[in-house]
Amino acid sequence: MIAEIGAFAAALALALSLAQGVLGVVYANSEARAAGAAAFAQAAALSCAVAFGCLITLFLQSDFTVAVVAANSHIDKPLIYKIAGAWGNHEGSMLLWCFVSALFGAIFASLRGKQSLGLWSRTIGVQGLVTAGALIYALFLSNPFARLDPAPMVGSGLNPLLQDPALAAHPPLLYLGYVGMSLPFSLALAALIEGRADQAWARALRPWTLIAWTCLTLGIGLGSYWAYYELGWGGWWFWDPVENASFMPWLVAAALVHSAIVTERRGSLASWTILLAIMGFGLALLGTFLVRSGVLTSVHAFAVDPRRGIAVLILLAVALGAGFGLYAWRAPKLAQPSGFAAVSRESMLVWNNFGLAVAAGVVLIGTIYPMLVEAFGGGLISVGPPFFNATVVPLLMMLFLLLPLGPMLTWRIGDMRAAFLKLAPAVVLALATLVIALVATKGRAMPALGLMLGVWLVAGGFIYVWTRVQRGSGKLSAKIAILPLAVWSMSLAHIGAGVLTIGAVAETAFRSERAVALTPGEAAAFAGRLVTLLDVGTIDGPNYSATRANFRVDSASGVAQTVFAERRYFPTSPMPTTEVGILSGLDGNLYFALGEQVRGGEGAWTVRLYHNPLVHFIFAGVLLMALGGGLSLTALARKRSLAP
Repeated sequence: MIAEIGAFAAALALALSLAQGVLGVVYANSEARAAGAAAFAQAAALSCAVAFGCLITLFLQSDFTVAVVAANSHIDKPLIYKIAGAWGNHEGSMLLWCFVSALFGAIFASLRGKQSLGLWSRTIGVQGLVTAGALIYALFLSNPFARLDPAPMVGSGLNPLLQDPALAAHPPLLYLGYVGMSLPFSLALAALIEGRADQAWARALRPWTLIAWTCLTLGIGLGSYWAYYELGWGGWWFWDPVENASFMPWLVAAALVHSAIVTERRGSLASWTILLAIMGFGLALLGTFLVRSGVLTSVHAFAVDPRRGIAVLILLAVALGAGFGLYAWRAPKLAQPSGFAAVSRESMLVWNNFGLAVAAGVVLIGTIYPMLVEAFGGGLISVGPPFFNATVVPLLMMLFLLLPLGPMLTWRIGDMRAAFLKLAPAVVLALATLVIALVATKGRAMPALGLMLGVWLVAGGFIYVWTRVQRGSGKLSAKIAILPLAVWSMSLAHIGAGVLTIGAVAETAFRSERAVALTPGEAAAFAGRLVTLLDVGTIDGPNYSATRANFRVDSASGVAQTVFAERRYFPTSPMPTTEVGILSGLDGNLYFALGEQVRGGEGAWTVRLYHNPLVHFIFAGVLLMALGGGLSLTALARKRSLAP
């Protein structure tokens, strides 16, 4: 009965979303009908919430008469993973997609503020059509409430790789980012229909873009951290096509955040801002296609029926067709830009947009080119890390070189000499880092340049805060306390980018690894430490058994620490999973991955050891950037609540 209630609620949400779309778009100039569209948006979100709640209940009850539950849950699975099983599969995750889209539409409908009736109504309408398209796909091609007869007794179980706390939170965060890009898309199409994209429109756009970018940042960071400690490969980013699928909309969302600032403050770049909003959602839909079409073999992908992939392509074609068609028709009628000098804060933001957009385009080419070659009969080719490292990394390096300059320049006309004088300490620190790194690495240019840029970003962020503090009068603590949140948000985001850069360069360029075969009691020297395998035993978990190896690590200073690593065996999966051991220190992580027992090795076990210097800087940088996004949202909310 719960499955039928869920299916009915989803079908009702589809009808409500279609009504929301028609009323919002067609009758945008009628106050009563626009209010009706808003009411339909709220009712559609409530219906989607009921449907998704029913699906979670089915997982909690282990109702194996429902096909998706039988395929992705097990009677002995821990509670958290029963809940996570609701979105740890194709059908459930698509229902989550629909719920998030409807929720964003309902929240927007409830917060009209000072938006014009036409823009508000049409945005609600377009968002309703987006939600309706996703619901049509979910109900007719990926029904999460389909029954199964006969039903199994225990279920197949969730993929063991996904039975992890980070992967329980990763999809919802990523979906808030992916689907969050639908609201800027809806605002962009509403502006094109209206024929106006002014500063008020950009003011409405910014918070939704920030929400999407912040959630994408956290989602990508959490997925990267999961890959680091769960897969046992010793790394955190592999330029996997599915990783790229989330990285591309993140880059465009970052560009959109900065472009919307220029449009809001100066009325410039309106056409470009709209184009970024369309492309951002298009790339989010492309990511959905890559994950769900079965065209990719990836640890992150749902390898499902290619027919579903074709349906996602149709949705992508409709969305981009409508977006680019309206853009070609209406773009000349948009607000005229105000002028600004070649050296100004606007010009730095333009260069920022250019770098991010080109980087997204390069990642897109590298991701889809192998698929296009294969589709046209050219055979299988691989585009991997060497390509992306040689193309995307230099682009981002040039972008980071300009990043601290923007905040130091004024709007319309800036003074580059004055900006560099303020940044002189950062220049000195960056150049000193470059020289020291070149000497330490015996002339390795790329790592030295990367570390220099990281220090440049961090120092530039702190100097900007200091220049703003100096503008006030009174005690230092008082001046810091009254510093606007917008200053902290931008500075933290830029400092976070620098911290991440330092960690990524150090981990990539200076990591060391070694594979050894150890018997209990045997030791091996590695990374200035002595690693001893103490013992290997068997333990039982909630729904798995594991082989656990205990290690002792003796440092050069004589300090001894213990750490363990496991190989877990799940009854529902033929392949074991790796639970790595990580010993954190100021210089980075010592990373242990337990392999198989050596045949004929008299009880020896294969152990892979990694030393990943400053790898924790990567994840700290992600958190700082997300915190910057959160503070920026708080600043916008506070500013608008105080506005008359």
